[in-house]
Amino acid sequence: MVIPGRALTLRQDVCINVSLRDERLTEERARKGARPQKIKFAPELQLALSLSHILKMDYSCSNLETPRKPLRYLSNEEAAVLEAELLREYRFGPQQLMEIWGHACAIAITKAFPLSSLKRHPTVLVICGPSQNGCIGLACARHLRMFDYMPTVYYPKRSTLALHRDFTVQCEKTDIPFLSFLPAEVQLINDAYNLVVDAILGPETEPSDISEPYSSILLALRHIRIPIASVDIPSGWDEANVDCINPTVLISLMAPKKCAVGFSGTHYLVGRILPYDIQRKYELNAPDYHGTDCLVELG
Repeated sequence: MVIPGRALTLRQDVCINVSLRDERLTEERARKGARPQKIKFAPELQLALSLSHILKMDYSCSNLETPRKPLRYLSNEEAAVLEAELLREYRFGPQQLMEIWGHACAIAITKAFPLSSLKRHPTVLVICGPSQNGCIGLACARHLRMFDYMPTVYYPKRSTLALHRDFTVQCEKTDIPFLSFLPAEVQLINDAYNLVVDAILGPETEPSDISEPYSSILLALRHIRIPIASVDIPSGWDEANVDCINPTVLISLMAPKKCAVGFSGTHYLVGRILPYDIQRKYELNAPDYHGTDCLVELG
């Protein structure tokens, strides 16, 4: 059959001719009162119909979803090895990592505690420890200040390392106040601040090695009523012991740690900076990040 002015494909031509033939034979048998019979097509038509059926089928793999492997939680030792590889093999600088992580922690806090949800003054107490987490806390405080929060830093044991001094000076030049002591009355902390950022102790610190003034600080944090946001791991936690402070927000860096497997609060992951090959090497099975976000909330 030829339709003037229109070019047909083989499949279209076969389908039209077969359809018309089918209709004519059916009408003819109906006029004669014969029972409709199954039409037998010539072999070449059967082949054409089979091809037509195949061409109509969708063999796209877009609807076939491969089950995602579960997110991997690292031990403290594995996290230390991964970070060392970032520094050594991928030539990330320590100050670069602290800045990236501090900024991401501030972003996480703005998501968990937007300005509109806070009291009249958006005050935040950032408690910094002597090691890497303390440095990240200083960077976080500076970025919170840029986001119109009102951070105050408590940094009881200032490190003499140049990197820590640099971040401390940056906070001071941004007019962020530093506390000389933590109020002994927990109620004073509850009244003065909306939340506490726990940037005290990281995965490198064993709970059994916690000494003053940090043991007293953690004791005070166990009794406050305002929420706590912990950087990387809640201070004092390890795989065998999570009976310390009780944060409502956890911001994991690179990958979540094994001590956080049972964490039930709001959990953010800051891991987008990791190169894809290092993610594959450590089988992190990282979740998808939305748009240009540097962090993702874990379900």
